[in-house]
Amino acid sequence: MTAVRLDSPLGLTATAWYPERRQTVEEAVAAGDIDARTARELGYTALPVSEHTAPPDMAVEAATQALTLSGARPDELSLVLHASVHHQGHDAWSAPHYVARRIGAHRAVPIGLLQQCNGGAVGIELAASRLQGDPAAGPALVTTADRFLMPSWHRWRSDYGMAAGDAATAVLVHRVTGPSGGAAADHALAPDLLLHSLATRVAAELEVMHRGDDELNATPMGHSPMIDVRRTKRAFIKTYGVDFFLKTAADRIRAVVEECLAGAGLAADDPRLRYAVIPRLGSKAMAEAYIPPLTEVTPAEVLDLGRATGHVGAGDLNASLADLARTDLLEPGSYALVLNGGGGFTFTAVVVSRS
Repeated sequence: MTAVRLDSPLGLTATAWYPERRQTVEEAVAAGDIDARTARELGYTALPVSEHTAPPDMAVEAATQALTLSGARPDELSLVLHASVHHQGHDAWSAPHYVARRIGAHRAVPIGLLQQCNGGAVGIELAASRLQGDPAAGPALVTTADRFLMPSWHRWRSDYGMAAGDAATAVLVHRVTGPSGGAAADHALAPDLLLHSLATRVAAELEVMHRGDDELNATPMGHSPMIDVRRTKRAFIKTYGVDFFLKTAADRIRAVVEECLAGAGLAADDPRLRYAVIPRLGSKAMAEAYIPPLTEVTPAEVLDLGRATGHVGAGDLNASLADLARTDLLEPGSYALVLNGGGGFTFTAVVVSRS
C-alpha cells in the first residue's frame, strides 16, 4: 500500500498521441483477426495502428506537445520517466534516455518503468513523490508509448479481455506554487488539471496470471513465438480459479478508491465528483472486474474513454487524463477519479479537478 500525501495540489499537463491509421472492428472481423462474439464482448469500435513510428518517437511527439502547452522548458525538467509494456525499437538500450535527448531534457534523470499496464500511473506517483521530497526539483515528465505489431504481438488475440491500440502519452507533473526556498520554482506553468490525491494498492499474489506454470527462460520469446497471455491466464484459472482473481482485484480496487477519495477530502457521494473513469480494457472485463467494486464505493458516473483507442499498454490512466485535459468533459470545480490496474498486479487511482 502506498499513498502520496500532497502538501498542496500539483499541476498536470496531459497529452496523447495517436497514429492516423485506425483498424475498425469491422475490418478486424472481416480479416479474421477476431470473431464477432469476442468483438462484441470487447466493445471497441477501432484500434489505432502505428506501422512506421516507433514507440520512443511516439513518446517524443506527445512530450513535445505537453511541453509546448505547459510552457515548461526541457532543460528545467528533473525527471523523465518512460513506461512501456512491449518492445521499444532496440535491444539492450535505454528508451528513456532517447526520449530525454530528443526533447532536450539534458539535466533530467531518465528512468524506465516496467510496471506492465500501470506503468504510466506509477510514473505519476514517482514524479509527485520527487516534487514533494525535493523542494528544488524541477517539473517531472512521464511518458508512455507502446505499439503492438506481429509477429510478436497480435493486437486482437494475444490476450483475453482487451485488444491493444498503439499510442503515446505525456504528463508533465509540476507545482502550481513555487517551492519554498528552491531555485527550480515551476515558473508560471499553467496546468490543465490539478492532482489532489494518488493511491496505489498491490496484489503481488496475482503475478502468476501472466506467468502461468512456465519456468523462467533464458532468452526472450522462449516460451512462444508470439506473446500469448491467453495461455498463461488459462493456466492461472486452472490452478486458482477465476473467482480468486475477481475477489482479490475487487478488494484492492475498493481500497484504493476509498483511500484516494479520502486523500482528496471527498466523500464518495460528493456532488463535485463528476466521473469515475475506468481503464481501457474490454467492456466485458470491465463489467466483471472493475465496475462492481468501483460502484460499490462511489455513485459517480462511470466514464469509459477507451472504445475508440483500445487498451494503450502502459498509458491507459495517462491517456484518460489527456482526454479530461484536452476536452470540456470536466467543468471547472468538478472532480474525476481515474482508476487503473496492471499485471503484477498493481492498482492506482488518482483524483483530479479542472484547474
